[in-house]
Amino acid sequence: MKKNYEYLCALRKVMKEQGIDACIISGTDPHQSELPPHHWRGREWLTGFESENGTNGTVVVTQDEALCWTDSRYFIQAESQLADTGFKMMKEDGPEAVDLIDWVTEHTNSGQTVGIDGMTFSVSYAQRLQQELNDNGVKLNTDFTPFDIIYPDRPERPKNKLFVHDEKIVGQDVDSKIEAVLKEVKGELANAILISALDDLAWVTNLRAAGDINFSPIYVGFLYLDEKGSRVLFIDEEKLSKEVEQHLDKYHITTAPYDSVKDFVSKLSKDTRLLLDPQKTARGIYDHVGCTPVFGGDGVAKLKSIKNQTMISNLETAMEKDGVALTRFFMMVEKEYPGGKLTEVGLGKALRALRLSDPSCVDESFSPILGWNAHGAIVHYEATEETDVAIVGDGLLLVDSGGQYIYGTTDITRTVALGTPTQEQCHDFTLVMKGHIALSNAVFPAGTTGHQLDVLARQFLWKEGKAYYHGTGHGVGYFINCHEGPQNIRLNINPTPLEPGMITSNEPGLYLEGRYGIRCENLIVTEKYETTEFGEFLHFHPMTLFPFDLRLFETSIMSAEEIKWVNDYHTLVRERLTPLLTADEAAWLAEKTKELK
Repeated sequence: MKKNYEYLCALRKVMKEQGIDACIISGTDPHQSELPPHHWRGREWLTGFESENGTNGTVVVTQDEALCWTDSRYFIQAESQLADTGFKMMKEDGPEAVDLIDWVTEHTNSGQTVGIDGMTFSVSYAQRLQQELNDNGVKLNTDFTPFDIIYPDRPERPKNKLFVHDEKIVGQDVDSKIEAVLKEVKGELANAILISALDDLAWVTNLRAAGDINFSPIYVGFLYLDEKGSRVLFIDEEKLSKEVEQHLDKYHITTAPYDSVKDFVSKLSKDTRLLLDPQKTARGIYDHVGCTPVFGGDGVAKLKSIKNQTMISNLETAMEKDGVALTRFFMMVEKEYPGGKLTEVGLGKALRALRLSDPSCVDESFSPILGWNAHGAIVHYEATEETDVAIVGDGLLLVDSGGQYIYGTTDITRTVALGTPTQEQCHDFTLVMKGHIALSNAVFPAGTTGHQLDVLARQFLWKEGKAYYHGTGHGVGYFINCHEGPQNIRLNINPTPLEPGMITSNEPGLYLEGRYGIRCENLIVTEKYETTEFGEFLHFHPMTLFPFDLRLFETSIMSAEEIKWVNDYHTLVRERLTPLLTADEAAWLAEKTKELK
């Protein structure tokens, strides 16, 4: 058995000592972050199911069972990493899905106690859990913090310095953002707000940090705002430089210790109506609120999702820089591939170096996914020294990567053939691209949601009995998180409409376990198309600038409109990138963007 089994035994001992019959451990932090700092990644340490990109997983442990729930993106990875740990993988989506809370209620009895760390579960999740448990006479303890005992080498909370994100690049100052947020607060019949989500916090304050969160320049803290003018940033003071202190003073934002937030909300005046987003606020904070809580959407995510023209223009600059780095990367791949010395890990390091050679690129936006053949079928594959393979023979290389530029966040996936592709690979690639093109070409009335458009990307795969089970598109931040809401494009119903200024990914795929994976991703911005007697219509414009592999298109199953889209897009790529390239690079790009017939 792996070392993780010892950790599991230690956890069960603590549970027994504290009267906990079952515990639930999340994979997040007090801010409900997708990528929590390592201080809060105890679930990964406990189970061994981990990744630099973070993993979606929630654990349930009893004295007899140890289960780890995850979604379809991670099934293959979880099965492998959980082997010999004492943990069993459970599927949270797909035909074999089991609801975690249903499982817990079915496996606990009246009078027993379930333990959670309330600071790592949202109010909404904990409320549903508590209701289900109460119905069965089971108690919920929200102060169960076993990692304080069993995790002796737990990393400290991040203490990285903050820096100001220049308002000339952002296009909006902090005062106007706070004014917009408080307008949303008033609309929810509240007079104060506690902002917990770290990307929302970074957006409102125009502050960033390098290193708090892997691959995202956001920082750890909370922000309280109210209509009386109080503005309090809860943060570890070691993180503040003189420049940042001056920035905070300029906008009348005071500071308080990070750990004082619970005491602060417990002492708010009774006439305070504190707006809390139940999906973003930790149950452990809510339990201390001494005023009237108001549950509702805080509006910050919506404000953040709509990029102004300054941001969009700057993001175009970031895309050009990204396109140059990718051109140099794939040129290198083609040149070195015949020598048989390329590896997945080596390619990841090379791509990172090329991006970071531009001074405006602070970091990657996630750990790159470089999957050769069978590894490409693992949706969130991460090459390590243990899994690394050489890029030899014929096959498909899937490269999903991105950069955190001060001008914006990029995220792109390309699948390329090395050697000679098979007819089946070309056919599958073209099915995926037909879906990508259909979504790219969509024209739709204002008010349309991503859920209503999602089928456009899946239709051609479905017609042949094929499918992918991840979302087609996610929102993308502006030098914040690579993944952001509230909009998305996926099968699940999401009431948020797509609006002008929203940046969203378009990334259909197909994955044949043990063989190869295909994903084709651009970032697209929603724009106004036209206004007619029937109302306003919108469409998408591609932001990403890099060609798709012409060798993989099966033109016999493509329409004239689809072929035209590819040629028009490649013309755009060539026109935007060529002035930034050397003569050799420009010649290579010209070959990769030649007319598809």
